[in-house]
Amino acid sequence: MYKLIAIDIDGTLMNSYGEVSDKNISTIKKAIEKGTEVVLTSGRITSSIQTIANEIGANNFLIAGNGALIYDMQKEEIIYNQYIDKSKILEIIKICEENSIYYNIYTTETVLASALNYNVLFYNNENRKHPPEKRTNINITENIYQYVEQYEKKDFLKVTICDNDKIIFSSIMNKLKKIKNIAILEVANMSSKVIKSGTKQTVIDYFYTEITNKNVNKWTAIEYLMSKLNIKKEEVMAIGDNVNDKEMIENAGLGIAMGNSCIQIRNVASEIVSDNNSDGVAEAIKRHILQ
Repeated sequence: MYKLIAIDIDGTLMNSYGEVSDKNISTIKKAIEKGTEVVLTSGRITSSIQTIANEIGANNFLIAGNGALIYDMQKEEIIYNQYIDKSKILEIIKICEENSIYYNIYTTETVLASALNYNVLFYNNENRKHPPEKRTNINITENIYQYVEQYEKKDFLKVTICDNDKIIFSSIMNKLKKIKNIAILEVANMSSKVIKSGTKQTVIDYFYTEITNKNVNKWTAIEYLMSKLNIKKEEVMAIGDNVNDKEMIENAGLGIAMGNSCIQIRNVASEIVSDNNSDGVAEAIKRHILQ
């Protein structure tokens, strides 16, 4: 019996339009009613994940920043964190600015960016579907370096870097790898997101990487929760689609890849279900929890 299900959001729980289907919601709620702990594990910031967690009824814990933070929703407090040091953030910003490449910084509460583009453009479009209190907090500022220098908190979760030119992106990756004590996500595939406005659809394709503190990943955060909840590795099911899900899928008792998963995830998964536009999450839960 699987006591904990760790579910990625983008490309897994959500479809290409940034929506969670009624089928996924109802199936997850049935699993929770049966006593299963459902935990969303995402690269997003806390508030963005919590909005989705509330929608599906998973109201105990969430994992943000690709495993940099665990938030207890009942107690409304952070119970685990692995933040990036401000000096590393400033070093990354300097490289991005010198090479005119788009980047954004995630704190526990805000996505900090210089413009609405790539992933931030998608979040902004998603915000239009929610009331103000349930939106992802996006802070557009002209001088990010100065903002971070003056920022008093130490809650930096990750940095996302994006570009639609593979040569430019590869060049930046080589420069970033010279920075010590950070983890750089090796994403070979392009991200593809669809923004829908009425009958009009806009596809956003881009290369990207995500930078966290060294040794941060979703599985390490899940292990902390397992210890807290007295759950064994064999009792954990993980569902994901991209390289930031790799550790949790290959280490969980049952690792499930979505039909739209990249090759790295398919290679380590125990099982492959339908894609994120065909309710693959519901399929996995019905097969292994509800039956």
